[in-house]
Amino acid sequence: MNLNLFTGEKKMRILVYQWKAYNYRDILEAFTQLGYEYVTVEQDLDCYDEDREFEEQLAGMILQEACGMVFSVNYFALVTTVCAKLQIPYVVWTCDNPLISMYNRKAFEDCNYFFTFDKTNCLEFQGMGVRHIWYLPLAVNTKRLDYLLDHAEDLNAYQNEISFVGSLYERNSYDMLRPELPQYLQGYFDAAIWAQQCVNGGNILEELLTVDVLEQLQEYFKLEKSKDSFSDLGLIFSTTVLGFKTAQQQRRRALIELAKKYPVTIYSNSNTRDLLRVRYGGSLDYWSEMPKVFYGSKINLNLTIPNIKSGLPLRIWDVLGCKGFLMTNFQAEIPYYFKHKEDLVCFESVEELVELAGYYLEHDEERIQIAESGYQKACRLHTYEQRIQEMMRIVCGNR
Repeated sequence: MNLNLFTGEKKMRILVYQWKAYNYRDILEAFTQLGYEYVTVEQDLDCYDEDREFEEQLAGMILQEACGMVFSVNYFALVTTVCAKLQIPYVVWTCDNPLISMYNRKAFEDCNYFFTFDKTNCLEFQGMGVRHIWYLPLAVNTKRLDYLLDHAEDLNAYQNEISFVGSLYERNSYDMLRPELPQYLQGYFDAAIWAQQCVNGGNILEELLTVDVLEQLQEYFKLEKSKDSFSDLGLIFSTTVLGFKTAQQQRRRALIELAKKYPVTIYSNSNTRDLLRVRYGGSLDYWSEMPKVFYGSKINLNLTIPNIKSGLPLRIWDVLGCKGFLMTNFQAEIPYYFKHKEDLVCFESVEELVELAGYYLEHDEERIQIAESGYQKACRLHTYEQRIQEMMRIVCGNR
């Protein structure tokens, strides 16, 4: 009999709804390591809020498999509908922020147990009155990464001076919308995007969308949302339009400035042809190839999209778990877990990034020592087993 680590009761069987998130495999492995049995279901959704056929399928699986809990990465309101009816907990661990699907009236149901990786997001929803929400950072599976890298025979093919893995967001909706806007709004939004790039470790885009600006914007940008959603124009526009455009400009500028002085490689599905001095390394498989890049690059870049207000994106954990040397823009939560120039290196501007990159390319021993320190800290304190154990302790303690 599998017993709950905290209550002595038989452990609940878990139904895992798998969606488009990279870290499901590591989460499922952690469930197994901790003695939890689970079944999985996958289903593409046109609507996160309501799908009667899928809801019936979920309910049938829960009853047939005798599941006592549903788990997903990120939030799907239709799962709340099922869990509320069956009176079982729906446990959510977020990996995106802001998660637009959480701005839904069903988020206030008592069956929901939210664990968000962004503390700002957690405080926001606590302030709204969401009863079950806790802060829980993301994690890394160093055992899996160690095994992959120890048995890899092609590591030399992934060696770089400086590498960046990620999207350039070149197909952002701002570029399509901008020609339709009056000159005043074009100038205002261009200035807002530039201002955000000058702010390190914070997000000011939504604050810059004043009532007057939003009233004018409504004529050109139509907000579509479900009947249960309480997301507003400011949230949607600052995130899905201005946030992605800001990330595009930030990433391009950083890569261009670095490439003026040092060899830089980008691995991406984006169109990089106009980044003339940046070597294009192709796209990567998250599981089999990306860790080799992180391990083989002298410097790995993390450029956090401004939509993540304070939290640490999955990329930070992935790089450190591969013994990679990480240079990242500053995020407010980094000091909770890692020390600057001891476990990783933070920069506050493109100019500082270029300067620090030059320094660490010339100081191999110091760079390797920092990478090892970050890796050891990830191994000791930030595994998926530790996070899932904390999550289940909270869920069991609040039922």
